[in-house]
Amino acid sequence: MTHNIYIYLAIMAAVTYIIRVLPLTLIRRQIKNRFLQSFLYYVPYVTLAVMTFPAIVDATQSPAAGAVALAIGIFAAWKGAGLFPVSVMCCAVVFILELFLVR
Repeated sequence: MTHNIYIYLAIMAAVTYIIRVLPLTLIRRQIKNRFLQSFLYYVPYVTLAVMTFPAIVDATQSPAAGAVALAIGIFAAWKGAGLFPVSVMCCAVVFILELFLVR
């Protein structure tokens, strides 16, 4: 049984390595396609958002409190608030909603 685990780990390592090295070996010149440039520019942000947003909603006792805090945080960030004020607002919203509404 443990022999199979090492085979699985080796296959996963090879696939991960190929996914990371293949673009470096195939694309050696500057990318001039504007669509591809913009796509590659936003990939890290989208990946971070996909990992973060479900955790924001699931981290609270009530998913509704997390969703309201997320909406207020997005609005405050859109209006130009910095990272610390946005996080304080979101924490306060979750605290107040869970203190008074969730029993």
